[in-house]
Amino acid sequence: MLRAAAIAAFILPICLHSQAQEPGSLARGVDAILDKSLALSGAPSLAVAVVRNGELVYATAAGKASLSPDRAATQEARYAVGSISKQFTAAALLLLQEQGKVSLDDKVSKYFPGLTRANEVTIRELLSHTSGYEDYAPQDYMIPEWTKPIAPDAILDRWAKKPLNFDPGTHWQYSNTNYVLAAKIFEKASGENLLEFLQSRIFDPLGMHSAGDCIADKSPNDAVAYTRYALGPPRPAMREGAGWYFGAGELCMTPADLARWDVAFLRKKILDARSYREFTAEVKLKDGDSTHYALGLQLGDFDGVPTISHSGEVSGFLATNTVFPPKNAAVIVLSNEDGINVIGSVSRQIAALLMNPGQKPASTDEIKQVQGILSGLQAGHVDRSLFTSDANFYFGKLALRDYRESLSKLGKLESVIRTRERLRGGMTQRVYDAKFEKKTVTLNTYVTNDGKYEQFLVEEQF
Repeated sequence: MLRAAAIAAFILPICLHSQAQEPGSLARGVDAILDKSLALSGAPSLAVAVVRNGELVYATAAGKASLSPDRAATQEARYAVGSISKQFTAAALLLLQEQGKVSLDDKVSKYFPGLTRANEVTIRELLSHTSGYEDYAPQDYMIPEWTKPIAPDAILDRWAKKPLNFDPGTHWQYSNTNYVLAAKIFEKASGENLLEFLQSRIFDPLGMHSAGDCIADKSPNDAVAYTRYALGPPRPAMREGAGWYFGAGELCMTPADLARWDVAFLRKKILDARSYREFTAEVKLKDGDSTHYALGLQLGDFDGVPTISHSGEVSGFLATNTVFPPKNAAVIVLSNEDGINVIGSVSRQIAALLMNPGQKPASTDEIKQVQGILSGLQAGHVDRSLFTSDANFYFGKLALRDYRESLSKLGKLESVIRTRERLRGGMTQRVYDAKFEKKTVTLNTYVTNDGKYEQFLVEEQF
């Protein structure tokens, strides 16, 4: 168990460097990525924090926190982080387990015996989305019911008393119901309010002064929520009523404060060693299959570097938080518009800067050349002087026909953004997101030392 005094001692070295303090490569690279991404996407704003070598080294915001009245996005603006909130609920239960007040292997029936198959489902299965309880909020848009306040108990009465979607531990299926129930179990077992516990045990000791409930702690500095319909302009978004995301997605904060949590996470200072292992260990299904999920944390990799991450979405906001434990690094990207997935591309581009510190952002000439090749492929031809003999062999008659027939259906090419760059096989591999009117595809390219394309593959995203 980590006492408040111990936390205070270890966070003293954590400081936020300004752009002037951070050497130009990272700051300029991040700023260029944000400027380009906002210009291409039309999103109102993006807010970012970057952890490198276990320190919060850069935080910035670009665009508009509010369009009307006009208000610039700043580092002080809070954004809803949505389901990133789930890892804080999981951490609270792990801290409670350290106190001996609960066990993650407790059955739900110990606390809420009236729920469906409560004597079979464990707290661990709630936190790992393997319980079988049906998700009460699968939609990615606002529905009328969500605009009205609701008590968390009412959510459980309606959704946690339904038949399970599957036998506990046999499948993985994302469900917000799991975390409303987990939060209620926390409060029943501890006798404490979850948000007050998070404030006293995590937010205040770590200096996360902006962190709090989006509704109860509403601030004039908060970014305003926007949505878009199809490819339209930003429109004001309705917000969920109180209670809907209790324990599952209710938190707002600045990216810098979320980065402070990441720094503590990387230093393994919040939980004891056993809890940290439970927090980050993949939960397997009963038949041994992988879930790629721990406790409120997604497990993956970026260019071979293991990642621990989570995304978040509530009405008008998108968020992503990716931690790279082997690199002692993290990238946070927040946006105040849903309906457009710009944060994923921005996160990957910034991650590429961290993994390859010498990498420079894509130049205008580079992007123009890639766009020109794509436009040619939509018409069924290529400028063969740009390619090596291997690549020219690949682009035979059949390949060009298939490229033309498939790409021509995607409509106008709207943007190309480089998401990563690395060396491989004596060449430079560059990967791009190419956004067409109807679909975004991935470009996987290799460029030789003399500037020719050895590879130019268009790959579908799923």
